[in-house]
Amino acid sequence: MFTSSRSTPVSPRTPRRVAALVATAVAAPLALLSATAGQANAADSGVWDRIARCESGGNWHINTGNGYYGGLQFSPSTWRGFGGAAYAPTADRASKAQQIAIATKVQRVQGWGAWPTCSVRAGAQGSPPSAGAPQKQKQKQKQKQQKWQPAKTKSTSGTVKKSEFKPRPVSDVRAVNRAADRSGRDGARSGDYTVRPGDTLGAIADAHGLSWRALYAGNRAVIGADPDFILPGQRLMF
Repeated sequence: MFTSSRSTPVSPRTPRRVAALVATAVAAPLALLSATAGQANAADSGVWDRIARCESGGNWHINTGNGYYGGLQFSPSTWRGFGGAAYAPTADRASKAQQIAIATKVQRVQGWGAWPTCSVRAGAQGSPPSAGAPQKQKQKQKQKQQKWQPAKTKSTSGTVKKSEFKPRPVSDVRAVNRAADRSGRDGARSGDYTVRPGDTLGAIADAHGLSWRALYAGNRAVIGADPDFILPGQRLMF
């Protein structure tokens, strides 16, 4: 029995293979377009710098008095409305990172149209780049303590140097006062003098007909290394 070649059945796998090839050919460009679109939906990291250059010349701390502040020219109401007051009263007082953080919030609500001209010039499109959470500015209050500083004197060479005089430790002063108290309990001897507020060694010496050098020499153990530094309550001997 002969059969015609036109009556030979066609394998059912042939159209399936063609369909699979067509599907693959169509899916590849679609996947590429999808990936490209995903990349286009996120603005690049330099978009805020370009907008700032357009808005303020790139000066993130500008305040020209026109009612808009900072690199991205925030109005006070917008700055406060999106939480900028947590960083600074106005945008020009905040850091660049803090201004970008608030700008990101504004863009998510108002879009790039919040900067209608400069966003176009900057090529801004899609979602804004992710911004790290800036730290709040912390104002550190420093307590200034007054410290004794020695006077400066000129040396023979003409250069200025600090005086070598150092104040006596409080413990030494207390020891001197205790010694004075003990001598007071034993009774004042003839020729004793108790230093009063405002006294100087020279004035005491003059009042008793002595030179200050002689008075100092006899009381060096009580006065200490500096004859100009005497304390009320010290008992001097004549």
